[in-house]
Amino acid sequence: MGGSQHDEIERKYDVEAGTVFPNLAEVEGVAHVGQPEELDLEAVYFDTADLDLARHGVTLRRRTGGHDAGWHLKLPRVSDTRTEVHEPLGDAGEQVPDALVAPIRAMVRDRPLQPVVRLATARREYALHDAAGGVIATVCDDQVRAERLDGTGGPGSRDSLVQSWREWELELDQGVEALLDVVEEQLLAAGAAPAASGSKLLRALGDLPPAEPPGSEHAPTGSARALFSAHLAEHTAKLHRQDSAVRAGRPEGIHKLRIAGRRLRSALATWRPQLDGAATEPVRDELRWLGEQLAPARDAQVLREHLAEVLSDQPAELVVGSVAARIDDELGAAYLAGRDRAVEALDGDRYLRLLDALDRLIESPPLTSGSEEAAEQVVKGLLRRDAKRLRRAVRDIDAAGEPGERDVAFHEARKKAKRLRYAGEMARPVLGKKARSLAASAKKVQEALGVHQDSVVARERLRELGMQAHLGGENAFTFGRLHGVEEARAVRAEADFDRAWKRLRRKHLNHWLG
Repeated sequence: MGGSQHDEIERKYDVEAGTVFPNLAEVEGVAHVGQPEELDLEAVYFDTADLDLARHGVTLRRRTGGHDAGWHLKLPRVSDTRTEVHEPLGDAGEQVPDALVAPIRAMVRDRPLQPVVRLATARREYALHDAAGGVIATVCDDQVRAERLDGTGGPGSRDSLVQSWREWELELDQGVEALLDVVEEQLLAAGAAPAASGSKLLRALGDLPPAEPPGSEHAPTGSARALFSAHLAEHTAKLHRQDSAVRAGRPEGIHKLRIAGRRLRSALATWRPQLDGAATEPVRDELRWLGEQLAPARDAQVLREHLAEVLSDQPAELVVGSVAARIDDELGAAYLAGRDRAVEALDGDRYLRLLDALDRLIESPPLTSGSEEAAEQVVKGLLRRDAKRLRRAVRDIDAAGEPGERDVAFHEARKKAKRLRYAGEMARPVLGKKARSLAASAKKVQEALGVHQDSVVARERLRELGMQAHLGGENAFTFGRLHGVEEARAVRAEADFDRAWKRLRRKHLNHWLG
C-alpha cells in the first residue's frame, strides 16, 4: 500500500489521573457513544540532534499498534488542523521513507534523522455516533509514558528521562467543526483543561524555542537591527513553507517560493548601506541563482495561462491552424522541464548551504554600528536611497532610443519599483500609514511595468511559435495577430505606468522622501 495524506482536526486536553470520563451521549448532536476500544500504541519519534522538526512544529514518527500503524509526518498546525502524511510501516530497521523526508528537507537539510522519543500509550477510544450511525468524532483517553532516547532529559538518574501523564484527545471525523465546541464544553466541565503542549512529543521534549521568530509586522520597533532581523526571519520562514509546497507538487509553490527569495534579496539590497557586504553579497548572489532556477517553470506557467486566455477571446474565424495545441504543447513542456530543474536545485547542496547562510544572517545580522539607531530614522534613509534609484531608472526610459533599449529600461525600472515597494512594506511597523501608502503606490508602478515586461516576453515567444508553425507548413496568421494584441497591451501598460508614476512622484517622492 502506498502513502496517503489527510487533514487532521483535533484538540487535546490535560486531565488528572483520577478524573472520571464524562458521559458524552448527553452532548447535543451525539446519538450514542460506542463501546470503548482498548489499544496499545508505541511510537518512536525522529528528529535531528538539534530538534529542528520539533522547533518548526513538525512531528515525524513510526507507530505500531492501532488502526493507523505506519510512518506519520504531521506538518505545522493551522488553528485546529494539521496535515498528516502516511507511509507504510516497513521493517523496524528501515530509514525514514524518502517521501516523508522531501516535505521537510528545508528544515533538516542533510542533517541525519535519529530517534529522540519513544511514546507508549494505553488508549481507550470512544466513537461518537450521529442518529444515522455514522462516526462524527472520536475521543481518546490516553495514559502516556514518554522516554527520551537522545540522552538529554536532564541531570540525575535515568528516571529523569521518563515522564508519565494522562490526556484526552478529541478528533473530528464526519461531523461539523462546531461539534468540537459542544464536546469540549462537556470535557472541560468534567475537569479537563486545554493542553499546555500542542502534542505529546512537545510535552516529552519540554519547552523549546521556536525556529521561526516573530515576523517584522510584530517585531520590536526600537532599533534598525531588530527590524532587519525580524524581516529576514519572516521571509526565510516563508521560503521554508513554499519549499515544501514545491516538493508536494502544488502549482502555486514555485511562484511563492520565488517571491520569498526575491523579498530576501531585495531586503539585502535595500539594507546594503547598513551591512557588511563581505557577509551578505554572496547570499544575494545565491538568492539570485535560486531565482534563476525557478524562473523557467514560472514564466512558462504564466505565459501559457495568459496566451490561452487571449486566444479564447479571439473570433473563431481568426484562429487558423492548431494554435492552441502548439501553445499548450510548447509551454506545457517548458513548464515541466522548468519544474524538474527547480526540484533538482532544491535537492542540491548549493541550495541547502544557502539555507544555512540565511540562518546565520538571522542569528547574527552583519550590520554596522549604526544599526542600533532608532529604526525610524535608518529606514527613512534607506527608502530615500531606493526612491532615488527608481527616479534614475525612470529617467533612463526617457533617454532610451531604440525600442529594444526602451524595453530594457522599462524592465530595470520595474525592478527598482519592486524594491521600493518591498522596502515600504518592510517599513510599515515603524512608519505606519506613510510606508503602507508608499508601498501601495510603488506596487501600481511595478504592476504596470510588469505587464509591459510580460508583453515583451510574450511577443518573443509568439514570434518563435509563429516561425515554427511556418516552417512546419502551417498558417502562422493567428500568431501574428496575437503578436499585435501584445503590442497593444504594451502600449496600454506604458500609459498605466505614466499615470502610476506621476501619482507616486507627486504623493511621495516630492514630499516626505525628499
